[in-house]
Amino acid sequence: MVSCGEQNDQKDNETSDSMTNDTTAATLTTAPSAIVTTPQHMMVVRHKVADFDKWLASYESRDSLRLANGIHSYVIGRGVTDPNMILVATKVDDIEKAKAFGKSADLKQAMQKGGVTGKPDIRLTTMTYQDTGMISTDLRSRTTFTVKNWENWQRSFDSSRQVRLDNGLIDRAYGHEADDNNKVTVVVAVTDTAKANAFWKSDQLKQLRAGSGVTSEPERFLFRVVKRY
Repeated sequence: MVSCGEQNDQKDNETSDSMTNDTTAATLTTAPSAIVTTPQHMMVVRHKVADFDKWLASYESRDSLRLANGIHSYVIGRGVTDPNMILVATKVDDIEKAKAFGKSADLKQAMQKGGVTGKPDIRLTTMTYQDTGMISTDLRSRTTFTVKNWENWQRSFDSSRQVRLDNGLIDRAYGHEADDNNKVTVVVAVTDTAKANAFWKSDQLKQLRAGSGVTSEPERFLFRVVKRY
């Protein structure tokens, strides 16, 4: 997570506070790592719901609507601070079709019926790195931020993977917005919350961000994966 952030969510100094009661180091039980570097288009939606169980039933009842638009359910997460703040990650067959669906009346109506409150944050992202190996923790951090140059940031980020591992973070996925590769998304698994909290506040992380060309204040959304498809 060396350089990252999530719009419309907690800043770094707020994020660590949300995990102060979750300090047990997760046990790593990994299968052989399955690294995927073939670019994968995804639609990631984050919004609040009035009732999670009712929303989930409504969401799953509309799978045919998503499939008709080339969108496949992948992961659902619930916020650590607010479990009614939901993250929905889907895989996309056709990026242009997904753009149209994201603006459609059908999607707006489905969200309303599902009890979505407030304005949803909908992003189309091209993931260029994914680690699909199984690990024992469902705690994730998704962060978005802006960089000067995608290629330079990627080289710097990849070279500092061991630093994140040493600080309780495992890279799970990263990529950039479909239409702007200077807007980056990073997802990491949190295996040791105490180490991760300290790292997110550290001068070491600030230096790594500066060296990789991060130009915006990273914002982070902490969530637990509650369903995989």
